[in-house]
Amino acid sequence: MSAPHPAVAAARSAVRATLADLPPGARVLVACSGGADSLALAAAAAFVAPRAGWLASAVTVDHGLQPGSADVARHAAARCRALGLAATVRAVEVPGGSGGRGAGGPEAAARTARYAALAAAAREAEAAAVLLGHTLDDQAETVLLGLARGSGARSLAGMAPARGPWRRPFLALRRAQTEAVCRALGLDFVLDPGNAAAGPWRAADGTALRRAAVRERVLPALADALGPGVVPALGRTAAQLRRDADLLDGLAADLLAQALVDGAAVVLDVTVLAAAHPALRTRALQTAALRSGAAPGALAAVHVEALDALVAAYHGQGPVQLPGGVVARRACGRLSLGPARGAATADETQ
Repeated sequence: MSAPHPAVAAARSAVRATLADLPPGARVLVACSGGADSLALAAAAAFVAPRAGWLASAVTVDHGLQPGSADVARHAAARCRALGLAATVRAVEVPGGSGGRGAGGPEAAARTARYAALAAAAREAEAAAVLLGHTLDDQAETVLLGLARGSGARSLAGMAPARGPWRRPFLALRRAQTEAVCRALGLDFVLDPGNAAAGPWRAADGTALRRAAVRERVLPALADALGPGVVPALGRTAAQLRRDADLLDGLAADLLAQALVDGAAVVLDVTVLAAAHPALRTRALQTAALRSGAAPGALAAVHVEALDALVAAYHGQGPVQLPGGVVARRACGRLSLGPARGAATADETQ
């Protein structure tokens, strides 16, 4: 029996390593859109799972954002079944459609709907893990997008290989490798026009979607200027920063717990926060903002700095508006974060 193509072997090895902690009989769900990354992932899981005693299946999410999306989703599920995976399709409604809704635009709206559908499918299947097809190229794009937002080290840490049920076996593989897997196995994959800079989805200002622009324009320009190792270098940077951020986030969580006066309303003791190191205080404030409902994809360093000023550089300034309809106010030695419509207005200068 001949050895598998190197890319196929790498994909199978990555899936095997990602799921190594699962016992035999564990259920695994593969998210498959029909693109090269997720189809290669489905093929690797279909090969590895039965040999390790895991029960693998697949789910395809139909966002309904372009004509024929239902057919594309059905074909993706059919490809998974041909590989030996039980597969289902879940249709979701994306708020705002292809125009998106909210600070993150259509990308963020589709992502939120997709992850909700995948989480529901995982619960119903009692899956111990959900496999996602993000590659090293996706990681590099995420790092650059985080750098452009100025959102701090956690944003630059990119996507975690494993967090909760979500697992990303291909974060060390290039996109060219997943395409090579599909070619080697004779799998026809689809190209989503929504991922193209000139595609039908646009940012709020009418320009190309940020990730698509980074993929097609920024990364090639960086590789041309800095050499072909720029994508792996960005991946290594993400891994290093993730280790640092994990430690600091743990310490910041302890600080937030100490400062929290009212967890339901996210009310914090300013004195406790002011005594902490800025690196921990800003992380605690970012977590508090997210907990109060601030939009994750739109919360940037400038917002966290404004929150920090309410603690460490307070001179009677007014409330801070956060993306997602959240407002922060300081009053009577307390910092309160919550929905703008229900926030109190008295004693803001105390």
